[in-house]
Amino acid sequence: MEDLRAQQIEALEVLCDYNERLVKGIHDIIGELEGERLEDTDKFLENIINGINWEINVLNGTMALINEKEERIRKEEMNEGIQELSKALGGKDDKEMAAALTKALPIFEDLGKAAKETLER
Repeated sequence: MEDLRAQQIEALEVLCDYNERLVKGIHDIIGELEGERLEDTDKFLENIINGINWEINVLNGTMALINEKEERIRKEEMNEGIQELSKALGGKDDKEMAAALTKALPIFEDLGKAAKETLER
């Protein structure tokens, strides 16, 4: 049990470092999708999506620890936001993807905050 907890703590430490870059990247890709598209926007978007998927996987493995003392992350809200994002990404419309990313952004900001708070206690 202690080994699992140590692994979860280590995963949250890595997530905290990565989350700041991911949140910045989401801000940047929203700008590109709203009309300032660059040559590498599609590749950048793919990297952002991979980062989002990685954070979701980490969250799935650490949710019990994050919510141990109090509910910091609501799985239902997270799932709803991710489903909307997934639908928009499937449509390949830049404006819709930007809107869905804008709506999902607070989820990842909250995840980073919850991870930091969990590590601080």
